[in-house]
Amino acid sequence: MEKIVIGRFDKADFPALNLNDIAVKIDTGAYTSSIHCENIIEKDNEIHCRFLDEEHPLYDGQEFVFEDYDIVFVRSSNGIIQKRYQVQSNIRLFGKTFKISLSLSDRQEMRYPVLLGRKFLTKKFIVDTELIDVSYNQKINEDKNSIKK
Repeated sequence: MEKIVIGRFDKADFPALNLNDIAVKIDTGAYTSSIHCENIIEKDNEIHCRFLDEEHPLYDGQEFVFEDYDIVFVRSSNGIIQKRYQVQSNIRLFGKTFKISLSLSDRQEMRYPVLLGRKFLTKKFIVDTELIDVSYNQKINEDKNSIKK
């Protein structure tokens, strides 16, 4: 498969979660990908959490429930090992849907609610740090072209 050029930031859709145009940061320094959420509670063999993103009032604070999840240990950028829950989902970039593993993380202090790490990027993308919103702009242009027809 030919690799796709992606910029340092973009917007992606998460079809299985019914989330669209979510800001993502491309981080080749991170191994795993993560999504911002809080109030993570494990009960009755399920994970309950709230995804947060002020730019998206339709889902900001909405509760999500996952029946299928793993527990992983992730070394954060400051070197501390954290226990996190990891869920499987999908992500739509450049008109293509990919499988993705997302660790659930409190990214409250971070600017972007989703971080895409090397595990997801490898063999699919080449990162050009001069570019931003490449997939999102392609999506917007395709939508404009389909309306004109």
